[in-house]
Amino acid sequence: MSAIISLAYLVSAVMFIVGLKLMSAPRTSVRGNLVGATGMLLAIVVTLFDQEKVAGYQFIAIGLIGGTVIGTSMANQVKMTSMPQLVGMLNGLGGAGSVLVAFSDILHHSNQPVDTLIAVGVSGLIGAITFSGSLIAYAKLEEWKQFKKPYALPQQQWINLGLLLVNFALIGALAVSQSMASQITCYVAIALVSSVLGIFLVNPIGGADMPVVISLMNSYSGVAGAATGFVLNNNALIISGSLVGASGIILTQIMCKAMNRSLSNVLFGVMAGSGSDSNVDEIYANVRSTSAEDIAMILDGAQRVVFVPGYGMAVAQAQHAVRELSKVLEARGANVQYAIHPVAGRMPGHMNVLLAEADVSYDKLLEMDQINPTLDSVDVAIVIGANDVVNPSARIDPKSPIAGMPIIDVDKCRTVIVIKRSLSPGFAGIPNPLFAMPNTLMYYADGQKAVLDIVKAVKDL
Repeated sequence: MSAIISLAYLVSAVMFIVGLKLMSAPRTSVRGNLVGATGMLLAIVVTLFDQEKVAGYQFIAIGLIGGTVIGTSMANQVKMTSMPQLVGMLNGLGGAGSVLVAFSDILHHSNQPVDTLIAVGVSGLIGAITFSGSLIAYAKLEEWKQFKKPYALPQQQWINLGLLLVNFALIGALAVSQSMASQITCYVAIALVSSVLGIFLVNPIGGADMPVVISLMNSYSGVAGAATGFVLNNNALIISGSLVGASGIILTQIMCKAMNRSLSNVLFGVMAGSGSDSNVDEIYANVRSTSAEDIAMILDGAQRVVFVPGYGMAVAQAQHAVRELSKVLEARGANVQYAIHPVAGRMPGHMNVLLAEADVSYDKLLEMDQINPTLDSVDVAIVIGANDVVNPSARIDPKSPIAGMPIIDVDKCRTVIVIKRSLSPGFAGIPNPLFAMPNTLMYYADGQKAVLDIVKAVKDL
């Protein structure tokens, strides 16, 4: 039986790797998700038949039924605009699960070897950081007043380093503890200190940087799961957790590059916060507004049109209207594409998911590095709900909070149409000079209604 279980775990691990590979491309991502999920289902089913690891099925059944009901309800009710918060919360719950499983191992097993106790401590350390850090990220994404602005204590980095060293000392004490009481005391202390550390790591980070934090917390949850796999001596959990941790840190590195951030700064909770809008009146002195009819006239002769989606499109649920407008323009001979910034929205891939939901062809979704070199040949760029990711201050103002951040250079297009409700700043909290440039026109309206009005105006030409 043990040989069959080991073989099944190996098959599951191969399916995780294949699924992860398939998820790296939009066309095969759905298939990759199914392959990975099937691999996890196989690992779970095999584990349930392992009599050495399963003491009873009552609580397992309760967990399966309860988790299925809660998960299905959340998946059906959560709005697309709240998807980043859901992902952040799930990352946190994954970390909390690792903390509880490791604690259970202490309660039910005595005289554990040193390497297992170290794995228990590491699982508690990373799991607790993931849990508390993800809760703070959730609060920031929800824009709760108490957490919206970044806040750091004096000498925050040194405080974080001190807490980390305290945790290492506690893990060492846990590893050499002889009695269950002392092990419990050390472990609870690790969980508490790590929870505080998680708060201190995320709280100084501004809301504009939350996509990076979500990706990082996902990586942490995977590492915590891998550590728990060593505690349980479960190869499938070790491999799956390692894959999640590695892919998460790679994605975090990509996100950092897209935001001109240092990975070391992310790890130690030192990132850019909100900026100032003290000179907003001066910057917006020459802003020009337009109408749907005027935009239709501009689009009538356009040969190449690029949509630049942002979080505002998600809020307005305008992706289907955008798709309808693109069909109308393509029917009139225009070449329509979509410029995707890696951190547009509030989590990695946010815009890709929304546009895929509206059946936009993957071939038309171009990453920032692909489309930037050709934007000077674009007749019309339609920015819908994006702000910080098209802010030229990142390129021209070395004192800006987003200085050096790679952006989509829509200001180089011949005409720029910006659809927004108002001139309010983006998540970085700074004004956008793009709105007042000579080639820019502002259309103030709800994203979905604005695009549908443009569709009607184009059809009426």
